[in-house]
Amino acid sequence: MLDRIAALERELHDVEARLGDPELPKDQTKYQAEMRRHKELKEVVDTGLEYRQAFEDLADANEMAEEATGGEAAEYREMAAELEATVSRLEADLRLLLLPKDPNDAKNVIVEIRGAEGGEEANLFARDLYEMYVGFSKRQGWKLEVLEGKASDMGGFTDITFLLKGDSVWSRMKHEGGPHRVQRVPVTESQGRVHTSSATVTVLPEAEEVDIEVDENDLQIDYYRSSGPGGQSVNTTDSAVRITHVPTGVQVSMQDEKSQLQNKAKALRVLRSRLLKAEQDRQAAELSSARKDQVGGGGRSEKIRTYNFKENRLSDHRELGGITIYKLDKVLAGELDEVSDSLIHAERQAQLESGD
Repeated sequence: MLDRIAALERELHDVEARLGDPELPKDQTKYQAEMRRHKELKEVVDTGLEYRQAFEDLADANEMAEEATGGEAAEYREMAAELEATVSRLEADLRLLLLPKDPNDAKNVIVEIRGAEGGEEANLFARDLYEMYVGFSKRQGWKLEVLEGKASDMGGFTDITFLLKGDSVWSRMKHEGGPHRVQRVPVTESQGRVHTSSATVTVLPEAEEVDIEVDENDLQIDYYRSSGPGGQSVNTTDSAVRITHVPTGVQVSMQDEKSQLQNKAKALRVLRSRLLKAEQDRQAAELSSARKDQVGGGGRSEKIRTYNFKENRLSDHRELGGITIYKLDKVLAGELDEVSDSLIHAERQAQLESGD
């Protein structure tokens, strides 16, 4: 562990030297990469230096306890016991900090929410989930950009796609992918009966052109007139864009912008991210046949999480950090931190136990 800390300390000094180069900010891609690496290394090295100091103090305390006698020896033994606990705590912290990083950690994310089972109630729940993530993004200091939104007849969303930018956005949002189930009395229910509906959430790492190459010859691009809820026309020009990646069949439609070029650019961003996620899933499936798709069939029984309004309860059903809390109203307002922290902690513990 001490050798590893020394190596990381040397790398930190190298990064700081590169950051001191006045020419570096001219290449923002390299500059941002160096800044991210500096942040990662600084946290590890600071903890490592604290660990090294505690380790050396423990060795000194043990040596003095052996040389001392009587009450003085007892004091040194007590000091050594406290330092041993500190060393163990810092070593555990370091093992977590030194775990392999997710290759998507530096990426922004594209989130897609769709109403699934439950008709209009599912669409209204899709809006609730979107507003929950809006609140969560504000708490985290992220920037949110809506790429595409299709409103339903009663003010919900049949589907909505948005981009989130900011620190730790992938590590906190990646566990949100999957079917979300809601249990409540719908506004359309006249007899007060509780209904169960669902919406699906897909979380994609935003792909850059360098991440995945898309051949223009593989794309089928169709232009059509955009429409609103119920099929009503909202545009008199063929500005909506549908792009199909012919080799995979992946299809993306965009119509929010009035310009074909803007809609095409947005559609390509989402398409590239879907293709990147599909390739990453394919590679992961080769290593683990147990890996399942985030969304599944979107059915009520395939849920990762349940939102029960009557009990003000949120339950996450996964073995990875499963949690039940009775403050659904606060969670829907964006206070998702407790759930997110639980899932991140469980993932890291699983990595430690598996040795990955």
